[in-house]
Amino acid sequence: MHENHAKLKQVYGNKPVILAPMEDVTDMVFRRLCRSLGGDVSMTEFVNVEGLLRGCRNAKRKIRLADDDGLTAIQIYGANPERLAEAARFAEEAEPFFIDVNCGCWVPKIAGRGAGAGWLRDPEAMVAMAKMVVSSVSLPVTVKTRIGLGPESHMPIVDLARRLEDAGVSALTIHCRTASMGHSGSADWSWAARAREVVSIPVIVNGDVKTAQDAKRALDETGCAGVMVGRRAIEHPWIFREAYSLLREGTLRALPTDEERIELCREHLKANVAERGEPYGVRCTRRHLSGYLAGLRGASQLRQQLNTCDSLEGCLAILDAYGSVAAA
Repeated sequence: MHENHAKLKQVYGNKPVILAPMEDVTDMVFRRLCRSLGGDVSMTEFVNVEGLLRGCRNAKRKIRLADDDGLTAIQIYGANPERLAEAARFAEEAEPFFIDVNCGCWVPKIAGRGAGAGWLRDPEAMVAMAKMVVSSVSLPVTVKTRIGLGPESHMPIVDLARRLEDAGVSALTIHCRTASMGHSGSADWSWAARAREVVSIPVIVNGDVKTAQDAKRALDETGCAGVMVGRRAIEHPWIFREAYSLLREGTLRALPTDEERIELCREHLKANVAERGEPYGVRCTRRHLSGYLAGLRGASQLRQQLNTCDSLEGCLAILDAYGSVAAA
């Protein structure tokens, strides 16, 4: 058995706060930024198995791991079990921490084709697919899914958790909404608790973890092995250091200062440009700026200036000018 199986149990024994897989977000640069703020365990963007097996440049970029990506998993998605197994073998060569199978993406163009949450239409097929993927690699295989497709009467997650454990899955992440809910409504963490009670593998609770207090409450209420943070990390990656401060030290950490917010903008811009060049490296940082700059005096005007500048030099000058005025 691969050494990462024991390593996974050890890491999950420490109640990690995990960075969720997010398309066009959890790239190498953002993972590193979150690690600098305490987010040690992370996942790549989700990778289409067909693109990966065709040698698509973007798919290959997504599975490329840096030397400091030691606790990063590669997440794959697809509708064909044989192709998922083949892609898992391909992804294993990149030496990730583990391989995660996406069975939870609700976006119609993915779930409607049988991938992502589409697997929840046929739990038996989903379990058979997981078993095939597990048997194809030596690394741990985990699954991220939702509690079901639609109404509670069609929510298979508790029985599904048992069956996935029997199939050899090493851990299960449960986004506690149905696929039909998308991002609407509230996540019901009690489903993660129910699933955890019937399995011995680690269960990770996901959905509506927006603050350090949410992370603690999710763990306290469910008894899960960890929590996963998604959309909140895009705008507030400081959630990792805040959550660990509360979980491990019992202290509420102060929100980032204005100077820290400006410095993170600088850091992210520089790293994205170093990785992707201009102007794309500048543009792909913009989705984070409203959150990074939240609460600053004149944040709206500052964000507008940054959103209309395509050069790194120009953006840094804007931030420097703001810092000079703020300090005056």
